[in-house]
Amino acid sequence: MIDTHTHLYAEEFDEDRKEAIQRALDKGITEFYLPAIDSESHGKMLELEAEYPGQIFSMMGLHPCYVKPESWEKELEIVKSYLDQRYFPAIGEIGIDLYWDKTTLDIQVKAFEQQIDWAIEKDLPIVIHTRESFDETFEVLERKKHLKLRGIFHCFSGNLEQAQHAMDLNFILGIGGVVTFKNGKIDQFLSEIPLDKIVLETDSPYLAPVPHRGKRNESSYLDLVAGKLVNIYGKDFSEIDRITTENARNLFKTEV
Repeated sequence: MIDTHTHLYAEEFDEDRKEAIQRALDKGITEFYLPAIDSESHGKMLELEAEYPGQIFSMMGLHPCYVKPESWEKELEIVKSYLDQRYFPAIGEIGIDLYWDKTTLDIQVKAFEQQIDWAIEKDLPIVIHTRESFDETFEVLERKKHLKLRGIFHCFSGNLEQAQHAMDLNFILGIGGVVTFKNGKIDQFLSEIPLDKIVLETDSPYLAPVPHRGKRNESSYLDLVAGKLVNIYGKDFSEIDRITTENARNLFKTEV
């Protein structure tokens, strides 16, 4: 299995990071993709990647919650300098978040568009964070429509119509712990989404699946997400594993 979205470098893992990674490896998780947040965490993220070559891969990007009026342009310069220095399998996580702060929408859109331009220029997928912002996110993607524009709607929690719109725009859906929640809703229509349009993720340390909901999430819990898909799709665990792993590998090229 591949965890396509995990913040293993987060401080929540400072006490037992190696053990948490080993628990995931023991469960058969072979690759981990780390989304970037901002320049304060780049160092820890890249160090962790260096410790686990061929298993842990860093993305690069500026998270929408960290698009601040006083620093976003400087932060984007740092992102661009990294993208020009070395290869990353994706630009992310990027997008629009209107849950925490609606006042920064205009600069969130500018930062999102700029990073999409770099993704198209470098032929890289993007990993999209969208929270209470599907309409605004789709507006940007429609405006930026391009044959090379592709990626993941991370932590997808929209409805069937929004899922269809995302797929029409050449995106696949990142499915994590939300699919196990009673009020998550996506389990009600997910069977209508082709399995080749889905990748697995944890978003650890956030959004732990049932029965760990409310506690720290970790990559070893990815089997609980896959297990829920077994029930939804009526397929063997090995088949869910094979297809979602293939989807992730097709999207993320780990080297140029």
